[in-house]
Amino acid sequence: MLRLPNDGAPTGTLLEEYLPGDGAGGIVLAVARAVPQLAARLAEGRICGDPTAIVGVNDSGDKQKALDVGAHEHMLAALRAAGVGRVLSEEAEAVITLNPGGAFDVAIDPIDGSGSIGIGSPLGLLFTVLPAAPEGFLRTGRSIVAAGYASFGHSCDFGFSIGQGTHIATLEPSTGRFRLTHENLRLPEKAKTIAWNASNERHWHPGLQAWARDLRLGKEGPRGRDFNMRWLAAAVGELHRILLLGGCFIYPADRREGYQNGRLRTIYEACPIAFLIEQAGGAATDGLATILDRLPATHHENTPLAFGCKDEVATIARYLSQ
Repeated sequence: MLRLPNDGAPTGTLLEEYLPGDGAGGIVLAVARAVPQLAARLAEGRICGDPTAIVGVNDSGDKQKALDVGAHEHMLAALRAAGVGRVLSEEAEAVITLNPGGAFDVAIDPIDGSGSIGIGSPLGLLFTVLPAAPEGFLRTGRSIVAAGYASFGHSCDFGFSIGQGTHIATLEPSTGRFRLTHENLRLPEKAKTIAWNASNERHWHPGLQAWARDLRLGKEGPRGRDFNMRWLAAAVGELHRILLLGGCFIYPADRREGYQNGRLRTIYEACPIAFLIEQAGGAATDGLATILDRLPATHHENTPLAFGCKDEVATIARYLSQ
């Protein structure tokens, strides 16, 4: 194995030693323990089969790739063994009952950024844990007791929160276990790097178009400072980078058919991101209103999303209000 000149013995508390093994912490651990097998299959690419093969269509009309379905079934098995009551997954139209009477329910996007499967780009997984309740998943994100993500890049990282800050653990490939690498992350107030798809600007609200123009003018413009732009086309990849380096992400509603209410899903994409970002001192909104206060009307509804450093999220709201 390649070792760097400053490498030593592995450091960082094992995730099993850091998180409580019962309650919401136990559910987070169950997800984490299922991630290494998913990471390993991603790393195999096309060696054993084609992960990009189309095998179905999900509720939103998106084509399901073999990896989407495989990850969905893999995570269902892990959550069933962990005693989870019900699951809402992007890859299933209806809520799935695993253990009637289970104390916790989970909303999950088993593979985020699946349009990039098979080309080595960042992919992810997102989930939230909620106490079981009669209203099921149609409640605000303020009911969330834990959330997390897996980021599959050159390292496999697992971000999580049980309501006491946001932390990141990194997979130790030789043991298949996660070790804590970042504890109690805090975002800066101001963002230097912004993630948005510039090709869609012409479809945006006029206020947002003005926001983008002013960003590009940099220190010579009304913002008075320069910004960088990044766009990974994967929400988890952007979340991971913003938690570590600061910044802001925006995927707004626009005039195109199917995008009038945004494109990301409220319950299993926007809400886990918002929970983790708020726990790190940032903000997450639909452009104007706080995501975690949003009451979803349907299980798979879409929402616009802006998240990251508080100052930039508030600035986006001001431009949208023009």
